[in-house]
Amino acid sequence: GQTNLKSPQDIQVYVVNTNFTLRWSYTGNDTNVTFSAEYRWFEDETDETEWKELHGCQNVTLTECDFSSAITKYYDTHHVRIRAERREEVSPWSSIFEMIPYFIAQIGPPGVQLQSTNGVIKIKVSPPEANQVRKMWLADTLFKYTLVIWENSSNAEFRNRSIFPTDVIDDLAPDTTYCLKVRAILTSESQEGLFSPINCVKTTHKVSDLLCATNVSVLALDMKFHLHWNNQYKQHVSYNVQYLTGYLKTFPDKRSVNWLSVPGCENITNTQCNFSSIITSSGCYYLRVQAMSEYNRSCLSDEIEVNPLVTNEIGPPDVKVDISDLLLHIQISPPGGSESEFMRDYYDWSYRVLYWKNSSNNEEEIKMKEIKQTIGTVSDLTPSTLYCLKVQAFSKFYNKSSHFSKEECIKTPGDKILPLIILATFVTALVAVLLLAMPLIFALYQAYNKIKYVFFPSCQPPLNIEGFGGQLLSSPYVSTTEEPIENCCIIETIITEEVNQIDFKDYKHSKQSSRDSGNYSNNDDASGSKVSEEMLEKEIV
Repeated sequence: GQTNLKSPQDIQVYVVNTNFTLRWSYTGNDTNVTFSAEYRWFEDETDETEWKELHGCQNVTLTECDFSSAITKYYDTHHVRIRAERREEVSPWSSIFEMIPYFIAQIGPPGVQLQSTNGVIKIKVSPPEANQVRKMWLADTLFKYTLVIWENSSNAEFRNRSIFPTDVIDDLAPDTTYCLKVRAILTSESQEGLFSPINCVKTTHKVSDLLCATNVSVLALDMKFHLHWNNQYKQHVSYNVQYLTGYLKTFPDKRSVNWLSVPGCENITNTQCNFSSIITSSGCYYLRVQAMSEYNRSCLSDEIEVNPLVTNEIGPPDVKVDISDLLLHIQISPPGGSESEFMRDYYDWSYRVLYWKNSSNNEEEIKMKEIKQTIGTVSDLTPSTLYCLKVQAFSKFYNKSSHFSKEECIKTPGDKILPLIILATFVTALVAVLLLAMPLIFALYQAYNKIKYVFFPSCQPPLNIEGFGGQLLSSPYVSTTEEPIENCCIIETIITEEVNQIDFKDYKHSKQSSRDSGNYSNNDDASGSKVSEEMLEKEIV
C-alpha cells in the first residue's frame, strides 16, 4: 500500500467554446510515469454520480490532456481529479477541481474573410462556433464584434472600431497593406472573446463613379429628419433612398433583401429627402442612396448610420413668464412641438434657466437655476427691476442640449414694504399723540368746569332769599378788589299776633335749608345773613 509517487499539483481546466483542456504540474523525479483522471457531475445539489474515467485523459505522458468529448453538461457542477501511475504503483488522488463549464468558458476567435476592392476592404465575420453541432453559446446573433486595424509598418497606429458581421472598412490609403484582427463580445455576459488570427490585405485605388451620390449626410431637428447628398452626374439621374433597420445588420444572409425604400423618396430628382416617417423607435437605422441613370445603370452610395436620439438636434423650448409680488413664474413648453411627447419620453428633459437684471450695467451677474418640471419660480428678485431670462432644455443621459429660447423680459412690482412701514409709523405716532393728549384734554376739561362753575353758575338762589343781605356775592376762589357798595334791602313788615321762639327757629331752619339746596353760599353771604337776622329779630320784638 505504500508508494513513492507524488500526487499531481495545480490542477486547472481551460475551456474555449466547447473545447476542454486539463493541465497540472508534477514535481516528482520518477521516470515512466503516466497520469489518469476521473470526473463526476451533479445534476442538482443532492444527485451525485460516481467517479468515472475521464476520456482523453487516461495513461497520458504529458501534463495536459483534452477531454472535450467527455463533457456535455455545460451548466452542471463537475469535479475532476488526477493521479500519477507507474506499472502497478499509483499515487494518491490530487485535490478535486470543481467547475461549472459555462462560467469558466472563454469565447473563441471568430472566423474572418477579407476582400479588397475599389479602395475599401470588405469584411465578413462568422460566429465563434459556426458550423459546430455542440455549442457553448446558443445565440450567435447576440455577439458584437470589435476590429483592430493598423498599417503593416514600423510606426503602425492601431485603430479600434465596432463592425457588423458583414461590413465595409473605408477611409483607407490606396496601395497600402493593412493588418487586422477581430474578436467577439457577448455584451449580455460582459465577456470578451479571443482575437482571431491576424489577417493582412493590400488596398487598391478607388475608382470614382460620377453617377454615385456623394457626401451623404443627415440633418435633424426636433425629430424631423432630412437626408442630403451631392450630385456629380451631369446627365439625367433619379434617386431612390433606401433604409435598413439596425438590428437586421446582425443577419448578414438576409440583409440584402431587407433594404426598403423610404416612402416619398422614390424616383426623385432632387438631392434631399424627408425620411421622418420611418423613424418609429429609438433604434438605429441605416440609409443609402441608389442613383439610376436613364440607361438603367445604378450606383449605391456609402451607407450612413442614423441613431435618432443621438443624431437629432434639439430646438428651443417655448417659455411664458408671469410675475406676482417678487416671484417670477416660468411655464415651459418642451422642445419638439407635435413631437414633444415622443422626445420627452426618451430624453427625460431638465431645464436650465438663465436670468439677469436688464440694466445699463454690463457687469450684471447672470444667474442660473436648474429645474426638472415645466413649471418653476425664481424668488431672489429686486423690486421695480426689469428682469430678462432664457431657457435651455438638456438631457443628461444623451449629453445633449437645446438652443436657448428667445429672451423674455418682465418688470417686478414696486416694494410694498415701504408703504407698510409708513402706515405703521403713522398709526404708532397717532396712538402716541392720543396717549399724550388725553391727560392734557382731561386737565383742560377740569379747568373749564371750574371756570364755568365759578363765573357762569348754572343755578340761581331761591326767590324767597334773594332779598336777604344786600352784600354782593363774592367767589371764594377769585380774589377781587373791594369797592364801596351801597347795601340796600327790602324788609316786609309782618304783623303776627303771636310769635314764639320756636317759629323763629323754624324759620331759620327753613332759610338754612333753602340756602344749602341752591348751592349759593359763601362766607360773605353768611355774614350778611347774620345782619339780616339781627334786624329781623329786632323788628319782631
